[in-house]
Amino acid sequence: MNDKRLLKWLMLLVIAPIALAVFGGDQFRYPCQDPKNWDAPQCQKPLCDVTRTCPEHIFKGQRDPRLGPPAENTPGPVASAAPRPLPGAECK
Repeated sequence: MNDKRLLKWLMLLVIAPIALAVFGGDQFRYPCQDPKNWDAPQCQKPLCDVTRTCPEHIFKGQRDPRLGPPAENTPGPVASAAPRPLPGAECK
């Protein structure tokens, strides 16, 4: 009796993740993560700037890996300079 019940739970635990992987489809946490929505009004400033869901906020300056490698003539992200310490605020 317990063996049949254990086998049913084992089958469920094996089949459920496989079914989710096959039938789950592409889902995004934020609508602006989907490259298809980048031109949508909800992903344009100032609307997305309020909720911090603009593509540049979500990827934080990184390129979306689903778009493939960048073209050779495309400039990369600009590195920001390190902040300077305030004068007189040196630690010893």
